[in-house]
Amino acid sequence: MLIVFAALAGLAGVALSAMAAHAAGGANLDTAARFLLVHAPVLLAVAALARIDAVQPGLGQAAGWLMVLGLVLFCGDLAMRALRETALFPRAAPIGGFLLMGGWGVLAVAAAIRLVR
Repeated sequence: MLIVFAALAGLAGVALSAMAAHAAGGANLDTAARFLLVHAPVLLAVAALARIDAVQPGLGQAAGWLMVLGLVLFCGDLAMRALRETALFPRAAPIGGFLLMGGWGVLAVAAAIRLVR
């Protein structure tokens, strides 16, 4: 399922990049697009690493899902602000950012566990 969200993140990143080039609020759209385009291959890698047992699979999956949720909140909030001039909900972007950082941290732990086994 992470692979599906990776593909959707890539698709949304390309769409938001195009919109950023032509729409008001382009800076927020550009930031959201960059986050999506950077994390799309990361989600693919996380899914692959968990599948081949290079990271602890349960924690690897948790890391991926934290990143997915973080992207939805962070990028969703930036896009809403740019396109609708309203927030997704109060503090959505910072919460999403913290979830993204948490996902990276959990991925580090998942990898470290495999290094010490």
